[in-house]
Amino acid sequence: RDAASKSSVPRRGEYNVYSTFQSHEPEFDYLKSLEIEEKINKIRWLKRKNQAHFLLSTNDKTIKLWKVSERDKKVEGYNTKEDTGIVRDPSLITALRVPTIKPMDLMVEASPRRIFANAHTYHINSISVNSDQETYLSADDLRINLWHLEITDQSFNIVDIKPTNMEELTEVITAAEFHPTECNLLVYSSSKGTIRLCDMRAAALCDRHAKQFEEPEDPTNRSFFSEIISSISDVKLSNSGRYMISRDYLSIKVWDLHMETKPIETYP
Repeated sequence: RDAASKSSVPRRGEYNVYSTFQSHEPEFDYLKSLEIEEKINKIRWLKRKNQAHFLLSTNDKTIKLWKVSERDKKVEGYNTKEDTGIVRDPSLITALRVPTIKPMDLMVEASPRRIFANAHTYHINSISVNSDQETYLSADDLRINLWHLEITDQSFNIVDIKPTNMEELTEVITAAEFHPTECNLLVYSSSKGTIRLCDMRAAALCDRHAKQFEEPEDPTNRSFFSEIISSISDVKLSNSGRYMISRDYLSIKVWDLHMETKPIETYP
């Protein structure tokens, strides 16, 4: 954040570029003859454990864990290599020297730590880090997978709404998010305008929801576009974990997790 904008009156929230890095490259899926864009769909920060920042970023198919760290010191005077990086001939090393740490211009480095790939048949629309800071979910149109941040080669399918016959498909998952404090609870929204709360303690596959939040449709307002408009594009839980905000095409609704029948507030 720009230092001058903090102290100015009135306060302005202005930001400068801290670091830029390329997260994804365009790929080609040869099995499906599909081009996978490098476009990033979601970014989620992890809680800080040390000086570095960690973030998850995803395009349509692949999730990556990035470490963003600062370097403002460099080491000079190695024994086995020159300052330019060239390795020295061991026979020419006659004396030991102690490497020294010198200050340098601030450098921000981004390095990929993990790549979580090949787990989604459809396009990923959401990622959400769990409050335990060990697992996270990734959701595509029909399935939600649970990952461990340390394990890249396997994930666990926790929600699957794919019908056996694809012609019976009536809805798709549009967004999913973990509860901010309860690590066993998650919500996901659908294109039908419903939000489902799932409890992972109940069953390994959360195909039965614990709660369903849906506003009954007003018959007087029914139109040809009703189904399209009611599709929820995003859902967020409040930091307290008591409230939830959903966004459809024409309104923002605030829900109380204790009341499933209708939202407590609606903002057109």
